[in-house]
Amino acid sequence: MGGNYSAMDPMEVPVPDLEKLLERDGYLKPYEREIRRRYACYKDIWDRIESWDGGLEAFTKGYKYYGPQFNQDGSVTWREWAPGAHSLHLRGEFNGWDSKSHPFAKKEYGKWEIQIPANPDGSCALKHDSRVQIIVNDNLYRISPWASYVKPHEGFTYQHFIYKPEQPYKFKHPKVDKPKSLRIYECHVGIATSEGKVGSYNEFRENVLPRIKKQGYNAIQIMAIKEHAYYASFGYQVTSFFAASSRYGTPCELKQLIDRAHEIGLYVLLDVVHSHASKNTLDGLNEFDGTNACYFHDGPRGTHSLWDSRLFNYSEIEVLRFLLSNLRWYQEEYRFDGFRFDGVTSMLYHSRGIGEGFSGHYDEYYGLNVDTEALIYLMLANDIVHSIDNRVITIAEDVSGMPASCRPVREGGTGFDYRLGMAIPDMWIKLLKEEKDEDWKMGHIVHTLTNRRWMEGTIAYAESHDQALVGDKTIAFWLMDAAMYTHMSTLSEPSAVVERGLALHCMIRLITHALGGEGYLNFIGNEFGHPEWLDFPRAGNNSSYHYARRQWHLVDDELLKYKFLNEFDRDMNHLEEKYGWLRSDPGYVSCKHEGDKVIAFERAGLVFVFNFHPYQSFTDYRIGVNVSGKYKAILCSDSKKYGGFGRVEPDGEFHSTQQIPWGNRNDSIQVYIPCRTAIVYAPT
Repeated sequence: MGGNYSAMDPMEVPVPDLEKLLERDGYLKPYEREIRRRYACYKDIWDRIESWDGGLEAFTKGYKYYGPQFNQDGSVTWREWAPGAHSLHLRGEFNGWDSKSHPFAKKEYGKWEIQIPANPDGSCALKHDSRVQIIVNDNLYRISPWASYVKPHEGFTYQHFIYKPEQPYKFKHPKVDKPKSLRIYECHVGIATSEGKVGSYNEFRENVLPRIKKQGYNAIQIMAIKEHAYYASFGYQVTSFFAASSRYGTPCELKQLIDRAHEIGLYVLLDVVHSHASKNTLDGLNEFDGTNACYFHDGPRGTHSLWDSRLFNYSEIEVLRFLLSNLRWYQEEYRFDGFRFDGVTSMLYHSRGIGEGFSGHYDEYYGLNVDTEALIYLMLANDIVHSIDNRVITIAEDVSGMPASCRPVREGGTGFDYRLGMAIPDMWIKLLKEEKDEDWKMGHIVHTLTNRRWMEGTIAYAESHDQALVGDKTIAFWLMDAAMYTHMSTLSEPSAVVERGLALHCMIRLITHALGGEGYLNFIGNEFGHPEWLDFPRAGNNSSYHYARRQWHLVDDELLKYKFLNEFDRDMNHLEEKYGWLRSDPGYVSCKHEGDKVIAFERAGLVFVFNFHPYQSFTDYRIGVNVSGKYKAILCSDSKKYGGFGRVEPDGEFHSTQQIPWGNRNDSIQVYIPCRTAIVYAPT
């Protein structure tokens, strides 16, 4: 099984549910031929893989064919794909580092194979935690692309170590069901400690998982798991795709972390990077066989000009096997429940999205700029991981808005379950950075929060790791800045800056959570307004860990106001768990008053009212509702428990409808809505 596949000519192919897609969006009709062409390409490669020995099952388990395969008789069969190599040798502790004694035999389609017999006593020659190395063309030292465990050795270069413990960890708990309302806690094991060091899998399991569960999140999205030699790359310059990062601990310890997450009911997503790879050669995929191609495109198409990284050749069969097997590896070896795909925009377009401001015109999505080979890979990846486990959730990090990204492949879509609502955090940061409170446009806020395609799931978020990185600021820091160092104590004198910051922090999160999508995401620490930015140890900061940590003591200290934000975040999540607005139809906005700075909408039977005015409160403010009866306030951002003024406390706050239609709704209620306050009402 080798060689390339080529895109088929446009043709009329039956796409089972394509008509549903075309009926749902009439504008797609002129592009039907291109949609069918893409589906034909996808169907062609799918059918070809199925026709080979073992079909998709064997194809997506490449890790059971390539790399070291340990046989029952103590021998080892080791295979690699290196089409451009002239020779391959294996050396290591097992042969006294002899560079010539163990040559690979060349096979067809660029494959190489070696048989390593068992020791005379029947034991395996490759011992657990022993170091091995591949030599390409007699002078190039490489790590197997299929290495499952790598760690630094004698410096910063990572080396391949055999990982075959006598007592591997065995999972005790099943995977959890797919959440109907997805509340994601985006996290990074290394920075999850308050100490100035790299955190461990064990510390995260013991100290952080309980916080996440208590906070009301039902899913974690773990970043930087695949090994990356450069810690400051945040895990986005992957060097070893099958190796879970050893800087946090062993593979068994990662399995323990995931098993514990499942035990307490947390769905576990892996942040997967298949959009590009590190340019490292000694400990990465780059130039593995001595050529500039192999796993990547040759020439300019194979290098990302902004990321300075290599771009995969998705038309190459062995690259498809490598990447699809990589997904299955994390599903089956580590029991990850789902995936968040990084850099999807870069994959989808030949321009890599560089310098493009996508307008939404369909020509941008069905023209020659689309990288069909990468798109077909994403269709295959989504279809295969969902077929392996129907509980899988996949999320696309795509800013372009490719139509049908979050529709099934059988409809002509790409197959993702959700896309990230990337315009939402950009809007909040722009407002906080460039505009006065009184200049905020309610219509613009509502449009940004609701501008998504019907029946295509969106993960809404006010900020993620992107906004936390050095060079930017978190929302809390944009709001309060230096006052966070002087006025966050409950014993300090009142500060108008902090009062505004606490109020808007809660409001921004609630309206994003309730109106912005079908899922919600928060980055570790931002739930309590973690101060400062995130900066990994690097040459530019004297290798300091000062900003590469989470200061949990801030939220644990009863004398600090961080607890207020944390409490609101927790109550907001638990309220969603009870009423389920994320799994409901999008909200109906009945009010977006520019002068009053008021936004009101209904979702999941609840009424949400936001007054963003910096100083104007309103008594007897009329809000349209569709269901008559009594309404009770069940959450108020101005409550004293959240550091507010307590002008409205939910207990005993009832309002009855008045048989007066309002805001295109059947009825209405009149409420008191203080300035910089959000209130949620539920029918009693």
